[in-house]
Amino acid sequence: MVCKKALFPGSFDPFTRGHEAVVREALRIFDTVVVGIGDNVSKRGLLTPRQRAMLIHDLYANEPRVEVEIYSSLTGDFARRCGASVLVRGVRTGYDIEYEQNMAAVNRRLYPDLTTVILCTPPELSHISSSVVRELLEFGHDAGDMLPQGVEIKDYISK
Repeated sequence: MVCKKALFPGSFDPFTRGHEAVVREALRIFDTVVVGIGDNVSKRGLLTPRQRAMLIHDLYANEPRVEVEIYSSLTGDFARRCGASVLVRGVRTGYDIEYEQNMAAVNRRLYPDLTTVILCTPPELSHISSSVVRELLEFGHDAGDMLPQGVEIKDYISK
């Protein structure tokens, strides 16, 4: 049964096939998925938050149930502002699960009405992370198979 608005927060620098798989699964459960791009001014990334938002927006241009927003507050505060009652978190490994359980406990303490739902990425995508993609690209290697089909990072760096 489809219900509620969910927030899928992250840095998404860049948005990978693993992120895409989590959004696909979340859309099976929720009416709307807000991809919330956290803007951490102390981090210098491959893409600016605006470039990341454009990439994700272009990827889901034909999916009206996906919204893309940039935020620079605590994730729980942003969830309240955008009307989400659920946080969606994607995990690849046991380490990710442990980390996300701790974050869910903190969020439950601060935001008792906010539920965290953990979705597992498919095993064949578990090796993909934004940091791996950034490193490959930084050293001139192709990472196209780790990105959603049709996404060319260079198209967004120049925007």
